[in-house]
Amino acid sequence: MSEPATHPLFQRAAFLGAASDLAATPDDRGYEVAFAGRSNAGKSSAINALCHQRGLARTSKTPGRTQQLIFFRLDDQRRLVDLPGYGFAKVSLSIKQRWQQLMEHYLERRGSLTGLVVVMDIRHPLTEIDQQMIAWGIAAELPLLLLLTKADKLKRGAIARSLAEVRTALAEASVPVEVIAFSAVSRLGLEQAQKRIVDWLALAAADASEVSGASELADRGSLHD
Repeated sequence: MSEPATHPLFQRAAFLGAASDLAATPDDRGYEVAFAGRSNAGKSSAINALCHQRGLARTSKTPGRTQQLIFFRLDDQRRLVDLPGYGFAKVSLSIKQRWQQLMEHYLERRGSLTGLVVVMDIRHPLTEIDQQMIAWGIAAELPLLLLLTKADKLKRGAIARSLAEVRTALAEASVPVEVIAFSAVSRLGLEQAQKRIVDWLALAAADASEVSGASELADRGSLHD
């Protein structure tokens, strides 16, 4: 089975920095896409699969280990952001509330944020806290990509039912919502997810501009021949 096509920029993703508050985040310019998900929903594995890098986002057997905003650089203008895992972290209520406040403020105030990916286990989608994260994204007027992960663990019929359930629940959302069955193991949904993120990062427009610029240079060169 061949690997799904991917934009080469994803494979260049590299750790940029971590922030425990908004003041410590990189300059708010360019384009960012954020990933949110309940602890153990497969968020880190999804980021690694999308970037074709096994160790980019750290996976952990301890749910909730990520306690900061983790930034990955694609180029000078584009970043991916791994938000703190939520739900099952064995920490105090006050720390959970601080994480949630950080995520909410980031979603509301980050000008360069162009889209939110919400990662949910396809076997248990739309938990109460998943719905809260989706509501924050909608309140921030962000387009949403809902990745229903671990789809390799279900048969086609069950996958279709879960997709239909989530799509129906979000049918009247006030922002664009795309729902994809996803597997970091089988690569199901990988190319479709990358295409949406490419749009949010304005990579297609950048690529078209580069092609146009190269064509103009070639035309100028031919005029001087």
